[in-house]
Amino acid sequence: MFINNFDPVAIEIFSLEIRWYSLSYILGIIIGWYLAKKFLVTTNIREKFDDYITYLIIGLIIGGRLGYVIFYNTEYYLNHFFDIFKIWQGGMSFHGGVIGIILASLIFSKKNNDNVFKYLDVVALVSPIGIFFGRIANFINSELYGYETSLPWAVKFIKIDNLFRHPSQIYEAILEGVILFLLLMFFWSKEKFKLPGKLSSLFLIFYSFFRFITEYYRVPDEQLGYPIFSLTMGQLMSILFFISGIYLYYYLNEIKKKS
Repeated sequence: MFINNFDPVAIEIFSLEIRWYSLSYILGIIIGWYLAKKFLVTTNIREKFDDYITYLIIGLIIGGRLGYVIFYNTEYYLNHFFDIFKIWQGGMSFHGGVIGIILASLIFSKKNNDNVFKYLDVVALVSPIGIFFGRIANFINSELYGYETSLPWAVKFIKIDNLFRHPSQIYEAILEGVILFLLLMFFWSKEKFKLPGKLSSLFLIFYSFFRFITEYYRVPDEQLGYPIFSLTMGQLMSILFFISGIYLYYYLNEIKKKS
């Protein structure tokens, strides 16, 4: 068993605090960008990729924030509208971030007359890296913690209470980060999955599956609980993403058959 007493502030310079959560975003984007540019991006979009990253970051931040506001804490932000812009206080939604990235990618690809999946497939491949660092930051911050348990690897988040809990952030880091990355890299190495959009669909399917499972070990957001059918908001969003991934996968197969 482990006691979590980490300081969420990684570096403090005078009165400026740099938090682990911010560093996780920066580290995920830098490593993802490097791997994408070095190994994954095809020649015909390589010159445009640096410009695309700007669109991606904007889509990620705006989508992630608005996703949290709309899906997880609408009532609070209706009464505290200007708090929406206080991103440093926390509150980002992964599902909202994905929607933001998709919209930003659509805008960029249309502007450059490219197939949007040439970009989204690359993002899908490297996204687990960012997810991994993000979940580790959640663990350090003692947030998104799990239910009480007596398992040997249980963690006491002393900033929360004195109970030993599931380290659900670590479960997500392993499944949605490490395992998902290895799965997608395996599919990427197979020629039949090189069709634009296939990797994006597989990302939606496997991420949603892993997220749905880990939500059973994670305490739901206090202000939401279980909105419907004893499912968390994360599980409901994962069902929608899973269905979207299945539909996209089979839609692409049908397109390939007709071509």
